[in-house]
Amino acid sequence: MNWLITTLSSTVGRKFVMGLTGLFLCFFLVVHLAGNLLLYVGPEAYDHYAHTLHEQKGFLVVAEVLLFGAFIVHILLAIKLSRGNYAARQISYAKASSKKESRLVANVVAPEAWMFWSGAVVLGFLILHLGDFKFELWWGTSLQAIDSPYDKAGVILRNSLRLFVYTLGSIVLGVHVSHGLASAFQSLGVNHPKYTPCIHWCSIAFGWIVGIGFASFPVIWSLTESAAAP
Repeated sequence: MNWLITTLSSTVGRKFVMGLTGLFLCFFLVVHLAGNLLLYVGPEAYDHYAHTLHEQKGFLVVAEVLLFGAFIVHILLAIKLSRGNYAARQISYAKASSKKESRLVANVVAPEAWMFWSGAVVLGFLILHLGDFKFELWWGTSLQAIDSPYDKAGVILRNSLRLFVYTLGSIVLGVHVSHGLASAFQSLGVNHPKYTPCIHWCSIAFGWIVGIGFASFPVIWSLTESAAAP
């Protein structure tokens, strides 16, 4: 454990671990999006996927421990690094107070500041999502009587409040990972004039795919319901 403590005691080490957890979470997003795309195939395909997945109880326990562990580490390191960056900027302002106003504006729109606040929005979105689909916290008996995961998803996504929150949350998630994926590679030392531009554009494309992909579920469901209404 000494090597882990030593790694996390430095800014470079924290960024390295944050990059690793970020890549792992991006991999999870790909798997999760691929599974959810079965909603477009139909009830039978999605229900078969959901039931088969939940039958793998041992695998689910390990996957959820790794996933939640990665989330917690990623969030804690983000807070730690943001505090460190903020403190460093405050010292810089104290040494050179001229142009302080422009520096403060730059501070607000800096990539790390935007990543922190977009990450906070994503965290809130994640909590709501888990409360809806895993724990069914806010739905009472309206979901308990439904056996089909496909039908449960329909009930949740047809809710007008969820339509807004899931669409907005998905878009913010896409923007967050569009910068985060490239930052993760940079934190891991993958930074070369030949490859960095490609990584940058691939990261943006990945963010668009994630954001539009997840936002499409509540939007398409809402449009389908509107078309089916008399």
